[in-house]
Amino acid sequence: MIISIITRLKRHAAAFLLLTAASIAGNKTAACEYAATDSVCPHFELVTINNGADTVSMILRQHNLGRYDRGLHNFLFIPKGQWQVGLTASYGSLDTDDIEVLSVLSDLDFHGKTYSIKPYVGYTFAHNQAIGLKAVYNRAEADLGSLGLDLSDDLNFHLSDVSYHSQTYSTALYYRAYVGLSRAKRFAVFNEVDLTFTSGSSTFSRLYNAEPRVTRTNITEASLNFSPGLCVFMMENISFNVSFGVFGVKIHKESQKTNSVEEGSRITSGANFRFNIFNINFGLGVHI
Repeated sequence: MIISIITRLKRHAAAFLLLTAASIAGNKTAACEYAATDSVCPHFELVTINNGADTVSMILRQHNLGRYDRGLHNFLFIPKGQWQVGLTASYGSLDTDDIEVLSVLSDLDFHGKTYSIKPYVGYTFAHNQAIGLKAVYNRAEADLGSLGLDLSDDLNFHLSDVSYHSQTYSTALYYRAYVGLSRAKRFAVFNEVDLTFTSGSSTFSRLYNAEPRVTRTNITEASLNFSPGLCVFMMENISFNVSFGVFGVKIHKESQKTNSVEEGSRITSGANFRFNIFNINFGLGVHI
């Protein structure tokens, strides 16, 4: 046991000294070949960043959370000191043609869509870690032209001219951590956490006793969201990313008026853990 530890320490020291000498001579290959069977070599694979101003390790040191070293590495993907500006967007739609209608439904005419636009700016304060700000605009529209439900002679009804429209504005502070997948600095997975504050309104209109009724809702919300994703560098300074929301907690306040008459307000809170097809975001980023 003691002999093994001493042997390993000697090997680390020898590789370090050899790498130092090889670096001065402009050749790191000899050191890596000497330490090829030891985990010390990858941590000494150096690259230059910031136009050659700094030299860092290609593989970022990670704390081993378990008892065993599984050989997983976080490769350098975005170096410290870079700024990011970009735009992400999402869009989803649902129409009558996309729905497999059961026989109990008749005369179904529905159209719905939702979209969002999210410009952002961020700063990489540490290798593969960034913080930044986002501005978010969301809009949703749903129109039900008609819907008939016929379960029996005594249980049937018909709806028509029902619509729902909402728009919200949000500001978010986000933190994003990347895990580089290779030395090529081309692909990485990431997880994004954002704290979002939202304000907006929605309108729900329908016919009641043959008369139009409109309910307007004012919305205020604070939420904490978790969104994993994939980032790909298409060019040296231009990246493409896709992410989707899977988990979030929120506190939500709303107040309603129907036909301009105050009806009430409520505060709710909750959490969700699900894949939302209307929360898939595609974006482009420029790294400076």
